[in-house]
Amino acid sequence: MIVVYGIKERLNPLKAQLSDVIHGCMQAVLGMPEDKRAHRFVPMDKEDFYYPGGRSDAYTVIEINMMAGRKPETQKALIKALFHEIEGQLSISPVDVEITIKEQAPYQWGFRGITGDEARDLNYKVNV
Repeated sequence: MIVVYGIKERLNPLKAQLSDVIHGCMQAVLGMPEDKRAHRFVPMDKEDFYYPGGRSDAYTVIEINMMAGRKPETQKALIKALFHEIEGQLSISPVDVEITIKEQAPYQWGFRGITGDEARDLNYKVNV
């Protein structure tokens, strides 16, 4: 699951495009299938969204929650792909993008009435 935070006036107009960019990177780097898009957008009022100095109102935070198993090189490749594609397709400077990857053990994921370690029918690889 991916959660994206930003100032609503900047985030709302590009949510669909940003979702496409993020999912494209997830597919290219992690091999995620087309139908595994799980994005949540949290548009915020400017007065509720504090961010570091040197950033603009385009500042966007992307939190990626995933089952543990991806190699550090794979995770770094995903982060770099996101910076590159977001800048190239949406003209948001990498200085205005913050990306965190939060890993949880498969047994800490629950979906379709089972835990992730019980799933035997995933159509993507976790250990890449």
